[in-house]
Amino acid sequence: MHSALTIAGSDSGAGAGIQADLKTFAAHRVYGTSALTAVTAQNTLGVSMWQALPADLVTAQIEAVAADIPPAAVKIGMLATAAVAEAVAAAIVDLDLPQVVIDPVMVAKSGDRLLEEDAIQAIRAELLSRAHVVTPNIPEAEVLSNIRISSVEDMRRAARLILKLGPRLVVVKGGHLEGPDSIDVVIGAHEEFELRRPRISSRNTHGTGCTLSSAIAANLALGLADREAIERAREYLDGAIRNAPGIGRGHGPLGHFWQVY
Repeated sequence: MHSALTIAGSDSGAGAGIQADLKTFAAHRVYGTSALTAVTAQNTLGVSMWQALPADLVTAQIEAVAADIPPAAVKIGMLATAAVAEAVAAAIVDLDLPQVVIDPVMVAKSGDRLLEEDAIQAIRAELLSRAHVVTPNIPEAEVLSNIRISSVEDMRRAARLILKLGPRLVVVKGGHLEGPDSIDVVIGAHEEFELRRPRISSRNTHGTGCTLSSAIAANLALGLADREAIERAREYLDGAIRNAPGIGRGHGPLGHFWQVY
């Protein structure tokens, strides 16, 4: 059985973070392991509190997993602090972790900030150059590229700027733009393409970024080529949104096991 490792924060409401990642891995029949970076107190309405774990404890978790259950791919989500981001970057190098997918989590769906300011520079300088795929949404892409994004062409320009920071592929997610279609822009050194699908009207969108990136990691772990891994991950995400269980009074979680049920 193929395995994948998620390095991310915990969501007590189980819609995003480690919990969403592990559910996504399981839905793809990939064995999921985890290294916790932070604990959040949150539900579908928002985040009331969060606490980062010590960087050396994060490293110890990654080392423990890699020594016994080597991952075929790695998904990285909430990193919280610069110390954690630097520790994770070092672990990727020291342990030669493969096929790293980075979802540069900065703000929760509710608008609550999940990343300290000095961690942004650590991610740009230490982590992106070690990424196989990076999957920012539009606000995150604006921070990483230092440009404003108000169109699909702006998304392409931002993706090219982020590509210069070292990842193999950049997926800029277009969910924050208006229009009948939700368009994601994918740019690499040798190819560019769009994922264009009808926009789904739903309040159940908590954890969409976590789910997409972990689905990409799962597909890479299964041996799919980059483009097919990304395209299948987007199809899986759309199905999970359409089949959301309708839980909670805010931004509800997705239906991660829609293909099973």
